[in-house]
Amino acid sequence: MSGVIGTHTHVQTADERILPGGTAYITDAGMTGPFDSIIGMKKENALKKFVTLIPSKFTVAERDIRLNGVLITIDPASGKASDIERINEKIIE
Repeated sequence: MSGVIGTHTHVQTADERILPGGTAYITDAGMTGPFDSIIGMKKENALKKFVTLIPSKFTVAERDIRLNGVLITIDPASGKASDIERINEKIIE
């Protein structure tokens, strides 16, 4: 196996590594979307619902949009990973 990429779509972990058998691994590749948010939604709406327990419409946040992921380099002859690199690119301020 060349790579195992986990995700829970929240926070990118910093535990990327190449396992002894040549498998690239990361626990959570992160999310793509607004980081100035609560799971992609405007903080104010999510906090209001959490604090008051009153239903509140969630609105997608629009600031600090980022792309998270990983780039894995694989040796074509062996199929083993030789490198794994986290990606965290800001797309929109």
